[in-house]
Amino acid sequence: MLLNLSDVLSDRHQPINETVQLDMDSVQMRAGTYPIIRKDPVEIHVSHVKNRELKIQARSKICVLIPCDRCLEDVEQELVLDADKHVDLSKSDAELDEGFDESNYIDGYYLDVDKMLYNEILIGWPMKVLCSEDCKGICNVCGQNLNKGTCDCEDTSLDPRMSVVRDLFKNFKEV
Repeated sequence: MLLNLSDVLSDRHQPINETVQLDMDSVQMRAGTYPIIRKDPVEIHVSHVKNRELKIQARSKICVLIPCDRCLEDVEQELVLDADKHVDLSKSDAELDEGFDESNYIDGYYLDVDKMLYNEILIGWPMKVLCSEDCKGICNVCGQNLNKGTCDCEDTSLDPRMSVVRDLFKNFKEV
């Protein structure tokens, strides 16, 4: 979604208060593509500060399907997008002073809302996603989801030095 900033940057400096729809249907990263299953409208407020400086505020919420880090089942993860940006359009991103944000989502007189919120999604992306705190994960031999049932695979992750003790337990299972 492109938002025209010409009213704010003109001599009248008329602020913009709009509610727009997010055009993104998925979040694409190196790790994969994650579908957005719910998204709230984006409330945007753009105001003039001085010269070519703008204050941009955007609020929204999205719900993304992300696989669990242990069992790979899809988990609904809600991300709150809350952007407060102070940009100076008279300088390039390399010349910015402290306290100013990048403006790579502004091209001429147009604000790319999707690109700005994509940056916020990257910042707010969870480090670890679990379907539940007690998720058992998957079997590293056969790939069985251990939350849904057990498998008959031998646990090869045990320390090989303990093989003698493991053999003792196997031999005397009936006792």
